[in-house]
Formats: sequence, C-alpha cells, structure tokens
Amino acid sequence: MWETFLQNLQNTTWTEGIAVFFGLASVWYAKKENILVFPTGIVSVLIYIYITFFAKLYADMTINFFYFVMSVYGWYMWTHHDSVKEQRPITWCNKKDHLISFAGLIVTYIAMYYVLAYHTDSDVPIIDSLTTAIFIIGMYLMALKKIENWIYWIIGDFISVPLYIYKGLILSSFQFFIFLLIAILGYREWRKRYRERLPL
Repeated sequence: MWETFLQNLQNTTWTEGIAVFFGLASVWYAKKENILVFPTGIVSVLIYIYITFFAKLYADMTINFFYFVMSVYGWYMWTHHDSVKEQRPITWCNKKDHLISFAGLIVTYIAMYYVLAYHTDSDVPIIDSLTTAIFIIGMYLMALKKIENWIYWIIGDFISVPLYIYKGLILSSFQFFIFLLIAILGYREWRKRYRERLPL
C-alpha cells in the first residue's frame, strides 16, 4: 500500500498540485469568513474540471462547474450590503432551508446517478453522485452563510478521501482529508462567531 501511495504521488501532475493548493486556501478562507474564499476557489475548480474529466469523475466535473457559478454568486452575496448591515451575517438554517436542502440533495443524487449509470462510462456512479449532491447543497448553504454548510462538507469530504485514493488521485485524496479537518474547525468557528454576534 505504501509503495502504491508513493508511486501515485510521483505521478501527481503540477496541475493537480496547483488545484490542491488553491483548494486548500479557499477552504481556509471560508473557515475565517474571508471573501478570498471565492477567488481562490474559482482557480481551483476550473483546474479540477479538467482533472475530473480525464479521471472519469463526471459528476465531480459537473459539480466543479457548479462551484464556479456558486462562487460568483456567493462572492456577490457576501459583499452585497444595504444601509443597515455591511455584510450578510452567519445564521442557522430554518425549517424552509432544511426542506429545500434535503429535497435538493435527493433530486440531485437521483438525477446524477441516472446520468452516470446509463449515459457515461463511470465506474463509481453511486459514490460520485452522492458526493456531488452533498457538495452542491454545501456550496449553496455556504453562499447563504448558513452554519450547516459545514456539516455537508464534513460528510462529503469523509466519503471523498477513499474515493480519490481508489481513482489514483492521491494528492487530491490528501486534500479532502485536510478539507475534512478544516471543515470541522470551520463548523466550530462559525458557531462561535454566530454566538458572538448575538445581542446581549
């Protein structure tokens, strides 16, 4: 196993390395509630669209395009302000948010699985569809600054670590492991920031 790991690590391309670097930076900035989460994320996802296509992770390729769109949307939402508040605050999901998220997760999973299983040569349609659906909802909730976004990232990252090892993308698998750790810290930090902003 160790020899396989080293061999796959040696086969890592510079494009994957750059994507991982900017991906890690993006998640770190997200944890800090820093607007740089979006430009660094955009660089990473554009490269991963290329990488996942050749790895036959078609659902992940699709989600990276979705990340790009949501990064632009999130960039706008985080900086949009009015005369009352300068930036969108961190909040918890309400019942409507949970319903939309759960419905979106189910619909996205079913749609992605159908496409991958019957219209592509994907060899991991179930897992690829599942992580894609989870990450889409996570990105949507992050754009809205909902604390629960981190829960979706934690679950998706946990599943992605062995998935990317299986596909031979060792550096990316390591990236998802770091994502997992940062997501746990992000969840704790956003909860803390939410409590600090509550009126006394």
